Parts: sequence; structure tokens; C-alpha cells
Amino acid sequence: MSRWLAILPLVALAALALLFGVYSLKRDPQVQPDALVGKPVPELTLPRLDDGRPAPLRTALGEGPTLVNIFASWCAPCEIEHPVLVGLKSQGVRIVGVAYKDAPDNTKAFLGRLGDPFAERLVDRDGRAGIELGVTGVPETYLVGADGVILAKHTGPLTPADARNLLAKARR
Repeated sequence: MSRWLAILPLVALAALALLFGVYSLKRDPQVQPDALVGKPVPELTLPRLDDGRPAPLRTALGEGPTLVNIFASWCAPCEIEHPVLVGLKSQGVRIVGVAYKDAPDNTKAFLGRLGDPFAERLVDRDGRAGIELGVTGVPETYLVGADGVILAKHTGPLTPADARNLLAKARR
């Protein structure tokens, strides 16, 4: 009897491994959670990077379609996508940056080194706003319409083609 009790944890572990293995085989890794697409931007107030004053995200969006880019100075893919964001700014695209789980001094150094493509810079130091937005990792970019509704979401670094596809959704 005690021999079966000793083996029982191994059997339970093997059953869990089988369960997770079957789940992962049926899961599509290309599916991205877009729970907020088609819904208004959450009511969030975040401190500004420059002066720490609170700013409602909806106010920071301004008029017309806006990209909201979630980024961090510690994020290598964010550095890869940064030239695309700078190029979008030069084309007149309004971008609001939200520094995710990052120290403000590090964010300022990052933007000072690579250029600042953002019309507004907000800080989500503890990641709570990221939870509200459904952030799964950085970088992530949301296209928000003039009415404050999230039109699309892109996960991962933006390429020029990704940016064109994302912005095309604002023109529909």
C-alpha cells in the first residue's frame, strides 16, 4: 500500500504533463488576444514622463486616429521597432507612448538615444494599466479611432508593412 502512495505523485505529474501537452498541441500560437478591439479605451490616468502630472489616457489621445505604443527601455524588440515609430511621426501620425514597467530615467535615456516619436509620453510603472489594456508583452501597439474605440492591436515590433496595415484600418 505504501508503495502505491509513493508512486501516486509521479502518476499525478504524468497526468498533468499529458494534459498540458494535449492542450498545447491544439493551441494556435498565431492567435492573439484582442479582447479590447471594438471597445472604448479603458478609463486610465497615468503620470506623464516629463513632469509626473497625472494625465487621462483618453485626453492624451487627442483628435483623430492615434497609435498607442506600449514599450520599455529594457525591451530589445522595442529598440528594433523604434525607427518605424520615428518614421511614422515624420509622416504626421500621432503616437502616444506608454512606458511599461520601466524607470522614468531609463525611459528618458532610451528616448534621448533613439529619438522621441511620441506626442505624449506616459508611464505605467507598476503595469496596472497594462492589465487594463490586455498587454501580453512589449511592444504592443493599439490603433485608437477618433471616438476613443480601439480599432486594432498589433503584438510585437512594428515593421513598415505592419504599420501600413494597422493604419489602413483607421481609413475604413
